[in-house]
Amino acid sequence: MRKEPPKAYAQTLKNEQDELVLSYMPALRAMAFRLKERLPSSIDVNDLISVGVEEMIKLSRRYDKDQNDSFWGFARKRVNGSMLDFLRSLDVMSRNNRKIIKDIDNLIDEYFRENEQEPDDEYLAQKLDLDIEKIKEVRTAHAISYTLPIDEQIELYNEDDTLEKLEKEQFLEKIQEILEGLKERDQLIIQLYYYEELSLKEISEILEISESRISQIHKKLLKKLRERLI
Repeated sequence: MRKEPPKAYAQTLKNEQDELVLSYMPALRAMAFRLKERLPSSIDVNDLISVGVEEMIKLSRRYDKDQNDSFWGFARKRVNGSMLDFLRSLDVMSRNNRKIIKDIDNLIDEYFRENEQEPDDEYLAQKLDLDIEKIKEVRTAHAISYTLPIDEQIELYNEDDTLEKLEKEQFLEKIQEILEGLKERDQLIIQLYYYEELSLKEISEILEISESRISQIHKKLLKKLRERLI
């Protein structure tokens, strides 16, 4: 029968775990603010921090310093994953919303070709005969989806079970093959956005292309990836 640790030892251990969480709060806050840069203004960074803290507390109780040299190295991916899980819970892309997003993307492409910038929500609402709040809701969900891993994004917009027939490993391999076939600039945009986790603004400064243009290129790249997978 397993013995419970003495109360004094258990309290000391808990204090050490709490100190561990507090010592890595700056790293957690930096992660949350970094993620926030890629999200719409309606998402509160404090919600991301709160979710991250909750996950980090749980992880501190499981952390074994004899097996892992760094607590943050042990916790980083899991904390980031908890924030993405929170965003997934907000991102309800129904079939109807997917259709609206496609219509919006087509309108934006058309408008961008003529004006070299994206239209505002009022323009989109008028053209699609929708309430402006609906446009904002769908675009917010769409923006949130951009923070998810690229394979999840592609699955999000698939309307049949084609992708479900592929094993996860095969699916990721196929994405990699497609990425390797893209132009160097397009590969760089995917690399900077999804792997280096830069914002569209930061990428636009690096490539010296307008942020709206980067946004358009990004959307077209996702569309191209989806078409090649289906």
